[in-house]
Amino acid sequence: MKIVTWNVNSVRLRLSNLARLVEELDPDVICLQETKAHDDVFPTAGIAALGYPHQAIAGMKSYNGVAIVSRRPLTKTGTQHWCGKEDCRHVYATLPDGTEIHSVYIPAGGDIPDPAVNVKFAHKLQFLDDLAIWGGALAAKPKAKTARRILVGDLNVAPLETDVWSHKQLLKVVSHTPIEVEKFNKAQASGRWIDAVREIIPSEQRLYSWWSYRSSDWAAADKGRRLDHIWISEALRPSLTAATIHRAARGWDIPSDHVPVSITLED
Repeated sequence: MKIVTWNVNSVRLRLSNLARLVEELDPDVICLQETKAHDDVFPTAGIAALGYPHQAIAGMKSYNGVAIVSRRPLTKTGTQHWCGKEDCRHVYATLPDGTEIHSVYIPAGGDIPDPAVNVKFAHKLQFLDDLAIWGGALAAKPKAKTARRILVGDLNVAPLETDVWSHKQLLKVVSHTPIEVEKFNKAQASGRWIDAVREIIPSEQRLYSWWSYRSSDWAAADKGRRLDHIWISEALRPSLTAATIHRAARGWDIPSDHVPVSITLED
């Protein structure tokens, strides 16, 4: 089973890119973030025509929005709200084998890494705190050790020094500040999540999933960050066989600034 996560940055604008993703990667499940489409205009039929008739969506006009689209039936679908806001940042579903999958979009946090003066950054830090509490509650449930769970998405934090183009230059830049990394790591540890991508690709290797639109030649500058993640529960670790960040997608026509990230699990 191949699972892909992608911040698509408008699913309607990039439906042709989604079709290309399907053709090139052939995933079983695709999780999307920043769909920017209210549920009534989400391209349900177009995505079903690509081979993904089973869909769980949570969208709003122009901003945010998350989705899970699948070749396999989805049950127990729903949305979860965070930080007292209903802003379409978390949708979940269960696959036929009982695997829970969560598509999450953590706030970017604005430009100023100070919660006292930047409400967007304060929101992001609260979201990470709440994610740790939620993950801890999942980990404390009966039979948690055997639970099959996957959390994917644009988590908007690059935690490792090798997840950014320059650790020193980005220490005061939102997405790589020490307080974000600390809370991100706590959320991962509280939920007993495994970083599936780094389980396959060594942490010593530089790895990015996002390159700014501001760079006229993103490939040459290569000032990227790894903001998109796939976390799996311990029960799925033995099934994990591959993980890939699909860098070439940043060079597609009308690209998102994020690229797809995939993992493969043995059924």
